[in-house]
Amino acid sequence: MIFSFDPRQGLVVVHAELEGPLGSVILRLALDTGATGTMVNVGMFVAIGYDPSLTSDRIQVTTGSGVELNKITALGQGKVKFPVLCHTLPSSTSIDGLLGLDFLRGQKLTVDFRNGKINLG
Repeated sequence: MIFSFDPRQGLVVVHAELEGPLGSVILRLALDTGATGTMVNVGMFVAIGYDPSLTSDRIQVTTGSGVELNKITALGQGKVKFPVLCHTLPSSTSIDGLLGLDFLRGQKLTVDFRNGKINLG
């Protein structure tokens, strides 16, 4: 499946859907091949029924905690029971988090900056 992005923008932004115990939310995530893990703003976890403060898993990234999502879907790919880092992002940011290498591993990622197209398969 091929997805479009605006190649003139500073970030490559993709849409992702997170599913939790209380529902789902559509997010804007920066595609970040320099991030080893996927990270989402903590407020989004709360909105779908997770309380990151209750998790016992803490990961050193400056700050952050992990939550295992029911499901995350991005770029036509879905992952269940997928661990994601929670972090408070500055209110000035235009994204809800980062889609990292952990989501992309084992797949072929093609990013066409000339035409603004992404394919993950």
